[in-house]
Amino acid sequence: MNDSIVSRSHLSRRHFLVLAAGVTGGLVVGFRPEAASAAHVGAAPWDGALNGASEVNPWIAIGTDNSVIMRLGQSEMGQGVMTGLPMILAEELQCDWSSIRVEMASGNRNLRENNVYKRLSTGGSGAVRRSREFLQQAGANARERLIAAAAKQWGVAASECEAKSGFVIHAASNRKAPFGALAADAALITLTSEPKIKSPDHYTLIGTSPRRLDTPLKINGSAIYGIDVKVPDMLYAAVKVCPVFGGTLKSFEASKALARRGVVKVMPIPNGIAVVADRFWRAKEALALITLDWDYGEAATVSSAEFRKAYRDALDGKAVNAKKEGDPDAAYANAATHVEALYEAPHLAHAAMEPLNCTAHVTSDRAEIWMGTQNPDAAIQLAAKTLGLPPQSIIVHTTFLGGGFGRRAVNDELAQAVVIAKELDKPVKVLWTREEDMQQDRYRPQAAIRFQAALDKEGKPTVFKAKTAVGSISRSLGWNKVENGVEPSAVEGLANLPYLIPHQSVDCILKNTHVPVMFWRSVGSSQNAFAVESFIDELALAAKADPMAFRRQLLADKPDFLHVLDVLSEKADWSKPMPERSGRGISIHESFGTIVGEVIEASVSKSGEIRVERVVAAVDCGHVVHPDQVKAQIESGIVYGLSAALYGEITVKNGRIEQSNFDSYPVVRQADCPTIEVHLALSGGDKWGGIGEPGTPPVAPALANAVFAATGKRIRSLPMQPALLNSGV
Repeated sequence: MNDSIVSRSHLSRRHFLVLAAGVTGGLVVGFRPEAASAAHVGAAPWDGALNGASEVNPWIAIGTDNSVIMRLGQSEMGQGVMTGLPMILAEELQCDWSSIRVEMASGNRNLRENNVYKRLSTGGSGAVRRSREFLQQAGANARERLIAAAAKQWGVAASECEAKSGFVIHAASNRKAPFGALAADAALITLTSEPKIKSPDHYTLIGTSPRRLDTPLKINGSAIYGIDVKVPDMLYAAVKVCPVFGGTLKSFEASKALARRGVVKVMPIPNGIAVVADRFWRAKEALALITLDWDYGEAATVSSAEFRKAYRDALDGKAVNAKKEGDPDAAYANAATHVEALYEAPHLAHAAMEPLNCTAHVTSDRAEIWMGTQNPDAAIQLAAKTLGLPPQSIIVHTTFLGGGFGRRAVNDELAQAVVIAKELDKPVKVLWTREEDMQQDRYRPQAAIRFQAALDKEGKPTVFKAKTAVGSISRSLGWNKVENGVEPSAVEGLANLPYLIPHQSVDCILKNTHVPVMFWRSVGSSQNAFAVESFIDELALAAKADPMAFRRQLLADKPDFLHVLDVLSEKADWSKPMPERSGRGISIHESFGTIVGEVIEASVSKSGEIRVERVVAAVDCGHVVHPDQVKAQIESGIVYGLSAALYGEITVKNGRIEQSNFDSYPVVRQADCPTIEVHLALSGGDKWGGIGEPGTPPVAPALANAVFAATGKRIRSLPMQPALLNSGV
């Protein structure tokens, strides 16, 4: 490793090595109760040079100083995996929690060693639910090898020894040895079979809330995000691509830019232009001086108004059936009461706090990349394809991510950085401005959803028909994996409706525009939950039923849902009267294996301004690793969902995105945040649900239902503030 790879001018080399990493793959984090501690990785991946550490298995290395180095296979973007996943390893390893250090698992090694880290892609709320078992197994494997090494040294049976708090103990002879003294021997031992992992009733660390390992680094400012990376002799690039998606750069005139101080090069990149300079500000200012002649393409005249009409019109056309139960058409024709509604959701930006950026150094046979990515494996493949190099020659160092929400799973900034760095033959950091980040996003799909439902004479729903027109993420990304015309994310929350309604059908129309779409926090559940849970309230109104009681009736066969509703009803004071022009709304939704119910209390002024006063959430993810992190993620999802529900809307005029910064794409600020309460309503069993995304989908419908309770006005399109302010209530 080049030990000056990552630095800050005001930090000593020893200090920043807490986070700097070389060819091993990225971040190195050390934490002890008194301070963060440095760790150094050798020039070859996992060569045992880390404080004399011995690698017991690919996930765990142990130093002679008894430090335990745990490899992290998921990207840390604020959700807490840098603590939660090491807790799973430590639960089985039986080490001293204060001895743990964390470093990012190497994507390059994962490629070379046949997927040794199983999964490095972070998304779909899958960090714990998709990694827990193999991480427990890795921890148990290392523990048993340490025990076997001690037993061999002492000449006793391994069954007579146990591991506890970083020691192997032989109680009969009153002997014990620290892990650090056994690790080298343990690394040479092969187990005849894998040990059994613990069941939840035997956990001692999982289910508690130790201090997060990344928190001290973020508090003292030593946490290195992609935007913080500094490499010796590094240059900076500001970029701009065609403001109309699909357009191209015809020509440019850059003499004024090239005359500016510090400017090294002006060069075309795919669909755009880059200015490279010795400072980012100089590159950005020079970029503004370039005269650009664009070919905007066929989409140069389209607008959001056209999109909205097109999506509505699509609902009258041909669709592909995604689900059918019973005979919904016949039952609907013979029903006593019909209820119909159309719901709409706009494009949304990811709007992560840290704009997209990537630092790359490309030589003739190798590329080294530093960035916050949600998918190091895919980043390696993208760099290799762009450069024409074998994937094995690509090294990706994963830093902290200043927000991801799905956007950092596809790394457009990486493709730009490696092209520019190859041309310059020097390390180059590409940094998108906020405006570029917002106007060149891959957005949450736009959607229009039409419902038709029927009630019998007793007010019980008998028919539920849904038809959605929505952008295809797979097609937008060029995956072309939607051969049957139904994309799972397009119908999630629709096709898996939890309610007891005998006749159901869900139809899907995948409709894309020139605007690229991609995963957005909670993906299809974000718009579908808004539509479904708002419509369920409409059915409750038609049945003259209390919305909470109505849901209980329709979920009578689902005890986990009922338990969430029980906790929610109690904690939210559901039956307590609300003041005038205030209302309480409910929604419940399952996504990523987790059920979240939310009750929102909101007030609406006479001018139509919504004030969210209180949000109460009840969560069933089965089991939890770190309860405080679960609550924090639900709180985060709620705030993210409120921003989208109240303000979030990306609009198009003349083919280009109109919003460019937080003045035109506002988010919830601290002064706007309500009181948030999160309560666990765990069902246990075999269930391990995700937690990063499920807090977001129930927000918009719970708020819409609260607004209806306060005003009698039903909101069927987002965002809400303009809808109310423009009509008055």
